[in-house]
Amino acid sequence: MVKPERPDSISSTKEAIGAKEEARDVAVSDQRLLDLGYKPEFRREMSLFGVLGISFCAIGILNGMSSAIQTGLFSGGPLGLFWGWHICSFFMFLIALSFGEICSAYPTMGGLYFWVCRMKPDVPILGFFTGWLYSMAMVFTGVSANLSAALYIASMIEVEQRRPLERIEIAAIAWALNIFSGIINTIGTKAIGHMSSLFVWWTLGGTVFLVVSLLVKAPVKNSAGFVFTNFQNFTGWESKGFVVLLGFLQAVYTLEGCETAAQVAEEAVRAEILAPLAVVGSIVGSWLIGLAYLLSLLFAVQDIASVQATTFAIPIAQLFYDAVGPRLTQACLLVVMISQVMAAVTTFTASSRLFYALARDNAFPLKKQFMTLNRFQSPYWGVWTSVLIGCLISCAYIASAIAFNAMMSSAAIAVMLSYLQPIIIRVFWPDSLQDFGPFRLGRWSWTVNFASFLFIILVCILFVLPTAYPVDVFNMNYAIVAVGGLLVIVTINWFWWGRHRFKGLVKTV
Repeated sequence: MVKPERPDSISSTKEAIGAKEEARDVAVSDQRLLDLGYKPEFRREMSLFGVLGISFCAIGILNGMSSAIQTGLFSGGPLGLFWGWHICSFFMFLIALSFGEICSAYPTMGGLYFWVCRMKPDVPILGFFTGWLYSMAMVFTGVSANLSAALYIASMIEVEQRRPLERIEIAAIAWALNIFSGIINTIGTKAIGHMSSLFVWWTLGGTVFLVVSLLVKAPVKNSAGFVFTNFQNFTGWESKGFVVLLGFLQAVYTLEGCETAAQVAEEAVRAEILAPLAVVGSIVGSWLIGLAYLLSLLFAVQDIASVQATTFAIPIAQLFYDAVGPRLTQACLLVVMISQVMAAVTTFTASSRLFYALARDNAFPLKKQFMTLNRFQSPYWGVWTSVLIGCLISCAYIASAIAFNAMMSSAAIAVMLSYLQPIIIRVFWPDSLQDFGPFRLGRWSWTVNFASFLFIILVCILFVLPTAYPVDVFNMNYAIVAVGGLLVIVTINWFWWGRHRFKGLVKTV
């Protein structure tokens, strides 16, 4: 008579099978990286949930929409916000599909930079510009996120003490948050993976809390007609169509970041499947979650003019204050602020991995240092370079909020310009991608890429146009100056250093 297996024996057998399957998946992922010419340097400790969380963190739907809601409220109002959200989400979804196809073929860190270098190896300047522009955009985005978190904290203090903080106090909080982001990233992949997984649940729980608070506590609920058709214009421009288009920038700013999952592709098991799923899934999830949050804001907003004239450090605080009162305003700001901090952490994760990838290919100085990993598997030179740049840029806020806002707007434009590079290649050189991965668009590929191309061009133009009329030195959109300065720096660096050292991707095996 055969004795039945003991439960602990069955459990041990399942664990052994699971370990074998995981080892096989790791071997498959590492072999794919070897085929691309790179030696595996990172432990593959990220699951789908962790990789998805990275993109969710980078998008930061709650903090992104909260920080930029005034752009849409003042440029088109509820009508522009609601319909603009769907239009922009759809086109950002198309961009995510395009990125997912490329990411599945090239599941390695570097993301946009690596893709451009791989698809157009005969034009190394394209890869160099993409890598430097995108890495600086990630650093600037992280700095912007930490300053926004400081503004949320400043608004919480103002609600409590009725005392607005000085700019130097807000900058000091931003410095502390930059350093905190550096510490978390120094701890390594596991810490980031756990935090990004937590972020998914924080976003879901935070959305429920904000939506319920706004819809239950708002003293006056707006009508459906107001939410879907009301037009507002605080810009001074007369053209309604142009004003609504300016409001689109709120949605684009909120939805940037889906491609961040590619930066941790070398730290994920079966990255050729998980990374593209995370890229596309983060946009779909953000589209739906953002819609729920946006509707609650539009139904609960009491007075758009009050938001426009607020004295709070960040306008969303006034909307919360009018709708839910001072006590719940503190809780709402806390939910968004924590989301903002986690988003900043992941942008420094992306920038440090980009510095690593650029140094690996001789596109960045101090190669040995920027490719050094600590015992937590963190490229800490890239992490603390991001922190240092962030603290220096935050100093600009003390001198001039206008100058700082211009630099931060330039980050959003730089991201879109970085998006443009691989999309252009896929449109005008469709045969540049030969080795497709499991995620493939098939006959729809060129159409998706062409639509993405047109949308990115439109957005880049809108980002540099003046958002108020008549234009003066105080409301001028100086983002074009900041972006131009960044492009000049990268160009000088190319001719001074890059063209002599950077010849394209450098294989490590």
